[in-house]
Amino acid sequence: MNRFTIQLDEIKAAYAAEPNPTLEVRLERIGRIKKMLEANEDKICKALIADFGVRHPLETRLAELQMVYQACKYTHKHLRDWMKPVQMETPSYLSSCEAWVEYQSIGVVGIMSPWNYPIQLALVPAIAAFAAGNRVWLKPSERSSRTSGFLAGLIQEYFHASEFCVSPGGPDVAEQFAALPFAHLLFTGSESIGKKVMRAAAENLTPVTLELGGKTPVILDASANLTEAASAIVYGKLLNGGQTCIAPDYILIEESKQAELIQALQVATQSQFSNPKELTGPIDDAQLQYWQHLVSDAIDRGAKVIPLLNNPAAGARRFDPVALVDVHQDARVLHEEIFGPILPVLTAANTTDAIAYVNSKPNPFALYWFGKDKKNMRRVLEETRSGGVTINDVLLHATIESLPFGGVGASGMGSYHGKTGFDTFSHQKSILQVRGLLGTNLLKGTKPIRPPYGKKLERLIRRYQ
Repeated sequence: MNRFTIQLDEIKAAYAAEPNPTLEVRLERIGRIKKMLEANEDKICKALIADFGVRHPLETRLAELQMVYQACKYTHKHLRDWMKPVQMETPSYLSSCEAWVEYQSIGVVGIMSPWNYPIQLALVPAIAAFAAGNRVWLKPSERSSRTSGFLAGLIQEYFHASEFCVSPGGPDVAEQFAALPFAHLLFTGSESIGKKVMRAAAENLTPVTLELGGKTPVILDASANLTEAASAIVYGKLLNGGQTCIAPDYILIEESKQAELIQALQVATQSQFSNPKELTGPIDDAQLQYWQHLVSDAIDRGAKVIPLLNNPAAGARRFDPVALVDVHQDARVLHEEIFGPILPVLTAANTTDAIAYVNSKPNPFALYWFGKDKKNMRRVLEETRSGGVTINDVLLHATIESLPFGGVGASGMGSYHGKTGFDTFSHQKSILQVRGLLGTNLLKGTKPIRPPYGKKLERLIRRYQ
């Protein structure tokens, strides 16, 4: 028995002493998360700057802290209703009975959070787990080591370890963590690591939610306003330096409009991100080298690189955002998640070709469609599979707390946010209370179908066929 197993047993014991926390207890725990962030916003922003090198505090407040505050607010508003039993319909032969579903906590929820949004993607699922009445154990990413370490310290200050436990560390810690018999395990990260997490969880039959990533497409319909679309795409692509699991990964557009789009992308990039202090840097040298290798590989296969800023290498920028055209289908940039400021622009003759290209790839975490043609929009929505969709903008579907957030197929399994997160970390217990007709034993429950079998039962079966 190792220290992690002992620690989990201690948290389970604390949970067993309070398996059904009241609404007030749950909201108080969630409220502590809010207070923790409010008291430390500036320090959190500085920790993230230390990790990324460049990350504007307003970007952190918008993309990380605001998401957590929103989850707190939405949960506080709706949790009382979520916790109520839900009455269910009964068949006519049990019309005197009553059926309902009760939501019960499940135990200790494990969360493995990533480095790209180390605050948001640690605390938003924790809020959902607390809302459902559980205890939480967090394993933050070692790549955002300063932020993860600071967050661990804050959580230890605001929570008892039996409520909200944190274990920073490297791959060895992650490996042991994933193998623990949690009631539920949520992992956010790459597909390759997600497979390892799922294998480890399978040994304990631990249910998993996997939030992965993939190749998020942008389809520009012939009816799209390219200026408006380019401005939105640039924002979604370069937020957090492109290190976003639902960032636009590549664009599909008619060949005749490609040049116009490239120009619009350059104008939008210059307008939004010319200040080097507002373009987030790579998390580490390994990420920077990965971007460089993707571009070099594309060039070697005949791609043309188009700078998106007219003042390359300005100030603190370690990598300048670029578009790629004439990209060979074997290029790594078309097969691997980019997770950076590199934007391949591909051509598709029409909606049919765009759909076929998207469907030739694993299901993406998100999809973005721009245009006014509702028929083509419906075709894309109905004929493609993706975790979520934003129409005529980017990213925003993930910010709506009432919408489930999750992938499909290779981009993940399971969802959270809002009520969906509460459901994910709850057990939905089915309950039937049996009563006889008009309070008597007549036609009560299984009584009419018990042996010995005969013609009376045959008539009953035919009646309810």
